[in-house]
Amino acid sequence: MRTRLVELAVGAFIVMGIIALILMALRVSGLSTADAGDKYTIKAYFENLGGLTERAKVSMSGVTIGRVTNVYLDAEDYVAVVEMEINKSMSTLTTDTSAAILTAGLLGEKYIGLTVGADDEYLEEGGVIEDTQSALVLEELIGQFLFNKAED
Repeated sequence: MRTRLVELAVGAFIVMGIIALILMALRVSGLSTADAGDKYTIKAYFENLGGLTERAKVSMSGVTIGRVTNVYLDAEDYVAVVEMEINKSMSTLTTDTSAAILTAGLLGEKYIGLTVGADDEYLEEGGVIEDTQSALVLEELIGQFLFNKAED
C-alpha cells in the first residue's frame, strides 16, 4: 500500500510538471489568452520589416501595450503594412506618434517601439501612424560599409 501511494505521488508530480511546462511555453510564445480585454486596431507603413512577424509585441518605454495582428504588402504602394492591436488603456496615443522596428536581445526578436508625440488629437480605431522607421538590416549596413571602403 505504501509503494502505491509513492507511485501516485510521483505520477501527480510529473503531471503537474508537464502542465507547468505547457503553460510556460504558451506564456513565452505569446499564445496565451490571459491578456484578453478591450483593444483597438491601428496601422503603420514600413519600407522594410526586417523579419517582424505576427504576434510580435508592441511596446512603449519597455512596457508591452499590444501585439502585431497582421502583416501584409500593400500592392499599390509596395510597402509593408503592419496592423497592431493596442490595449484600450493606451487610448492616448497622439496622431504624431512614431513607430520603429527594434531588436530585442541577442536572439534578434523584432518588436515595434512606439514614441508618443505632442499633438492634441489621439489615434482612434483604424488610425494610421505616419512617422515610421524601418528595421535596421545588418546585411545592408555591411554592404554600405564595404562599398564606402572600396571607394576610398
